[in-house]
Amino acid sequence: MTQPENLRSLLQAVANGKVTPDMALDSLKDLAYEPVGEFAKIDHHRELRTGFPEVIWGPGKTPEQIVQIMEVMRLRNSVVMATRIEPAVYTALQAKITDLQYYELARICAITPPNVEPKMGGLIGILSAGTADLAVAEEAAVTAELSGFGVQRLWDVGVAGIHRLLSNRHLIESSSVLIVVAGMEGALPSVVAGLADCPVIAVPTSIGYGASFGGLAPLLTMLNSCASGVGVVNIDNGFGAAVLAGQILRTAEKLRMASSGS
Repeated sequence: MTQPENLRSLLQAVANGKVTPDMALDSLKDLAYEPVGEFAKIDHHRELRTGFPEVIWGPGKTPEQIVQIMEVMRLRNSVVMATRIEPAVYTALQAKITDLQYYELARICAITPPNVEPKMGGLIGILSAGTADLAVAEEAAVTAELSGFGVQRLWDVGVAGIHRLLSNRHLIESSSVLIVVAGMEGALPSVVAGLADCPVIAVPTSIGYGASFGGLAPLLTMLNSCASGVGVVNIDNGFGAAVLAGQILRTAEKLRMASSGS
């Protein structure tokens, strides 16, 4: 009932007299949130408010807690996702949830339908500066795909070999939003933004030598970008970058529908 189309159908059924108000109230009783044991309250209303369901943050939770949360969420969501799940934790989860999918590089596990197809228009292009940045880049890519967006990837195109990026300008030109992931000095988003006519979301990673200060150096570089149209998320936050890219595409779709009178 947290899906907008299901809620609309319920309200229509009440209006048509096919469902009584008491029956509808029973369906909606846990819409705001639902307790799970003594340790969690699931925000079922979040997708209606923001367009994205609640996602489980893995660190700090026991496998048993994650299992209980996922089993409650799967009753109301077609996709249930947990982030920052290490392989040993996934093994413990998979013993209890046999249909759990694991995206090892992204450190994401999820309960999904057999096929997750893009539901929204537009294309999110995701670029990584180096191979060492792939875990963060894949977190963004998998998050976007499981959220119903089309994704195209371009890995290892950092500024130390700028010809690798320039020979793939077609990906930049065909993207509706770009997520650019880089560590070290973090210069890649500025270069990409100088070539792109769409929003660029920069993601600093904690990859680099000592003077990168665990990602602080690329973060400051990205915040000081001389190219316009660059927004910056937190260090290693591929998940946040994907959600922001999705919100940009959702807003574009709302504007399109409003202008067409839909």
